[in-house]
Amino acid sequence: MAPRFSDFTATLWYATAPAAPATGPLQGELRADVCIVGAGYSGLTTALELARQGVSVVVLERAELGFGGSGRNAGHCTPTFTHFSLPELRKVLGTPWAERLIRRQTRANDKVAEMVQRHAIDCEWEQNGYVQGALFPSHLKTLRGHMESYNAVGARTRMLDRDEAEAITGSPRFYGGWLHEEAGGVNALAYARGLGRAVLEEGGQVFTGSGVTGCTRAEGAWRVATPGGAVLAEKVIYTTGAYTVAGWPKLEETFRIMRVFVAATQPLSAESQAAVLPRRTTIQDGRGDIYVYKYNRENRIVASMFPMGARGRNPAYTRQVLSDRLRWLHPGLKEELRWDFFWYGELDMQRLTVPRLYGLAPGVVAMTGLSGRGVPTGSMLGGILSDWALGRPEADLDLRLEPLSRQPLYMSVAPQAALRGYRLRDRLRALRQKAPLPPHA
Repeated sequence: MAPRFSDFTATLWYATAPAAPATGPLQGELRADVCIVGAGYSGLTTALELARQGVSVVVLERAELGFGGSGRNAGHCTPTFTHFSLPELRKVLGTPWAERLIRRQTRANDKVAEMVQRHAIDCEWEQNGYVQGALFPSHLKTLRGHMESYNAVGARTRMLDRDEAEAITGSPRFYGGWLHEEAGGVNALAYARGLGRAVLEEGGQVFTGSGVTGCTRAEGAWRVATPGGAVLAEKVIYTTGAYTVAGWPKLEETFRIMRVFVAATQPLSAESQAAVLPRRTTIQDGRGDIYVYKYNRENRIVASMFPMGARGRNPAYTRQVLSDRLRWLHPGLKEELRWDFFWYGELDMQRLTVPRLYGLAPGVVAMTGLSGRGVPTGSMLGGILSDWALGRPEADLDLRLEPLSRQPLYMSVAPQAALRGYRLRDRLRALRQKAPLPPHA
């Protein structure tokens, strides 16, 4: 049987991140105010917030720091929502929850920048902006709507005309675009390891190789058991997301897994860098079946897409798709591409596509359903989860506390079906608007 999760050591980030701080398995029993299960962005930022305020906190991790999505994502840090526009999100979540989450998400990069600077985290943090391109003339109206709604809540974004879009991205394919000036990027695993180091420096405790086997009431507290010991805590927070395997009954039913693949080229020459992203922005090519890419510190292009058919399953074909799409977007790229790294990640998808906060029992909550919003979302959730742990009233939290619920069965196929629908829609748009289509579209 194939392993549930892909090879963590195959990632570019594993090959290039600074070493993790020294941690090891929990041995014996100890007490803490709060026990956090999962050492990814959400768990570590929660622990960091609490430790700074003098709360005794223990983080338990089944594998190692950043083992899950926090160490496998593509490193984009764009403080936006993917599926819903802001007006749509207000309709879906209602008052006051939408405005609270919008405020947190749109200012998430402020939080990332503050933590990176305060704790001197060496993680390739670059805040060079994000461009969503318009491959069809009609897409400009949608992007203008994004600009207006995000700027109305304090974001710094603006529209690009055709010439400026080409000057920033290096691609002549766009009719224009939307620039989010506050977006950035990181070495995903280096950021997670840096957060772990910061937790330890602030007095928190982190134990790796300590998968949780159960959580039960004992001695007036919650006893969170691992193979080597246990933590007795007043409050428990699960932040395992798509990499949930045990620890609380039916928690893994709150989402459905969707895979994404990420690849990285060889370091590109100065000539290629002039043709591809000369301003080192992150770019999304504007198609519904998205292609997103940026540079890392070594000047490798790091690109991500969702698997579809042979794409993502056939390595040679997948590398050809990645190369052909990049060359189509950047005709000035003459260098032969070699994709040195290729890896997968798993997303905890659910129908609302925003994080869900579940009340499991008095004093126990879980956060799942980030739905691919990785770096900024995981980073800002620490503030919400620490608010809960510090006793903020439920009505005042920035996410609604819900009872545990399973995702409908259709969510097993809905994300892939939506991608195929977006792909068909883009083909029809290109035909109607006489716009060129990229290879393999």
